[in-house]
Amino acid sequence: MMQARKNNLVLALDIGTTKVCAIAGRRNQHGKLEILGFGKVTSEGVLRGVVSNIEKTVNGISEAVATATSSSGTEFKNVHVGIAGQHIKSLQHRGILTRDNDHTEISQRDIDRLVSDMYKLVLPPGDKILHVIPQEYTIDNEQGILDPIGMSGVRLEANFHIITGQISASNNIHRCVERTGLKVATMTLEPIASAAAVLSEEEKEAGVALVDIGGGTTDITIFQDGIIRHTAVIPFGGNVITKDIKEGCTVMAPQAEKLKVKFGSAMADEVFDNRIISIPGLRGKDHKEISEKNLALIIQSRVEEILDYVMWEIKRSGFERKIIAGIVLTGGGALLNHIDKLAEHHTGLSTRIGVPVEHLAHGYHKQLSSPIYATAIGLLMKALDAVEAGMVYEDEEIKITEPTEHVEEEMAQGKWYEQLFRKTKEWFEAEPDNEF
Repeated sequence: MMQARKNNLVLALDIGTTKVCAIAGRRNQHGKLEILGFGKVTSEGVLRGVVSNIEKTVNGISEAVATATSSSGTEFKNVHVGIAGQHIKSLQHRGILTRDNDHTEISQRDIDRLVSDMYKLVLPPGDKILHVIPQEYTIDNEQGILDPIGMSGVRLEANFHIITGQISASNNIHRCVERTGLKVATMTLEPIASAAAVLSEEEKEAGVALVDIGGGTTDITIFQDGIIRHTAVIPFGGNVITKDIKEGCTVMAPQAEKLKVKFGSAMADEVFDNRIISIPGLRGKDHKEISEKNLALIIQSRVEEILDYVMWEIKRSGFERKIIAGIVLTGGGALLNHIDKLAEHHTGLSTRIGVPVEHLAHGYHKQLSSPIYATAIGLLMKALDAVEAGMVYEDEEIKITEPTEHVEEEMAQGKWYEQLFRKTKEWFEAEPDNEF
């Protein structure tokens, strides 16, 4: 084995309800992501975004990481993980800092002091602060300042968007990762990661709602003026749609999932052929026949319910009339046929599907051009930002090299170098014959 220092090579891990995904990559000289390896396995130990079975989750992480590391040819000590789930909450808080001297410029240190004060907030038992995101600043009653660094003033105030989560959920993720022999370097809220991967700066500036439809939950992140304004988690996702199909069509859960993926449509009006889908019966019983139109009606009713919750959160945020760029759908649920049309029709907001390829370097695997990988690629971007900013120091990675045909020769060379090193050391440590 040969050790090589590669500070910009990181491993990101998305532990979801339906999948565990690990991606290894770095930024090239043009600022684009080079994906060196990725692994995706079915998740069996996570329920609604929260770890519910340690052993199954550990197995899933081990398998996904092993695939990513073997295809990238690199082993890692640290991993950058996402956190999600119904326990995630957000709140607004205002911070005030009185400076000693109004002649000196406001520095990053003043901002850091304001942010660190937010971490001292008293929270409900069992909760911890995950992210403190500054909004606008006020300097000596001058409001609406987005970047106060370099300005002068005595009284510095700021509005903060604070995201909290359960300590137990965070600890369980740490426990699962550590049992695979890795260490958690950073923990990022998954909706923030997804937003980094699929939203453009123009959309964030204009006002946009990112709706990440996962297996267990639907995450909402609202941006306006380039700043996160609102985050929320809806406890419904793709698994609830599968459950509705299972009960509505009286089929098994695996058959319901296949019906959703292969024949499902979020809009019944878009089904023109109304084909009849035949499903094999159990233990020699007659085949069950389901019309494609009825399948679409079951799916549409549940998706509309999810969209109602999304609109409720958008109205609650106070930015309903400021979302000029509309809605961006991502996550596995965004793969449903015609879901963008239904969202546009149901909410009245322009809608597109968010695919995480904008930041990828040319030559990426075509499998990555799917909304399923939005969170994992976003986590990779956030991890690289943290490493490049010096907020996280990556441990030395170990480069894996395949055994060569001249192993014995290499070993002999290694012994020769070892002997040379020993003789040189002895020569330097020997007592000098003459004193100068």
